Amino acid sequence: MRGINIGYVNKIQVKHNYVLIKVDIHLSSILIPKNSLVETTQTGLLNDTVIDITPLQTLKSQDVEKFNVFTKSCIKSLFLCHYDYIKGERGLNYDDLVRAATRISQRFDDPILFQLANILLHNTIDISNEFVELTDNIGNITILIYDYLYQLFSNQS
Repeated sequence: MRGINIGYVNKIQVKHNYVLIKVDIHLSSILIPKNSLVETTQTGLLNDTVIDITPLQTLKSQDVEKFNVFTKSCIKSLFLCHYDYIKGERGLNYDDLVRAATRISQRFDDPILFQLANILLHNTIDISNEFVELTDNIGNITILIYDYLYQLFSNQS
C-alpha cells in the first residue's frame, strides 16, 4: 500500500468471470480504507505481479486511533474488516505495453502515412512562403503610406 509491502497473496481462485485473491496483511494495525483503488500491476524484469492498493481519501487521525478490524463495529467503519472483500481492476502490464508499441510501430510503417506527412510538410512550407510574401507586401505598403503622409504633412508646414 502506497509503495510499501504490507502482506502477501495467500490463495488465488480463478472463477468464470473473475479472479478471487486472498491476501494476508502482516499487521492488524494496517488499515485499508474501503474507498481504495485496487489494481494488479506487473513490475520488474521478471514480470512480478503485485497488488497496488491506493487510498482515495485522506484519513483523520481520530478515525485511525485504536481501531480494531476484528470487531463487529468495523462493518460500519471506513476501513476493510477481517475477511472483507474489495473489488479490484487489472492495472498495467508489460504485455499490453508490448502490444501497444507494436501497433504504433505498424502504423508508422505505413507508406501512406509518410506520403500524407510529406504532403502536409510541403503545404506548410508553401503557406509559410505565402505568409512571408504577404508580410513583405504589407511592409512595402506601410513604407509607401509613411512616405506619402510624411510628404503631405511636411509640405503643409
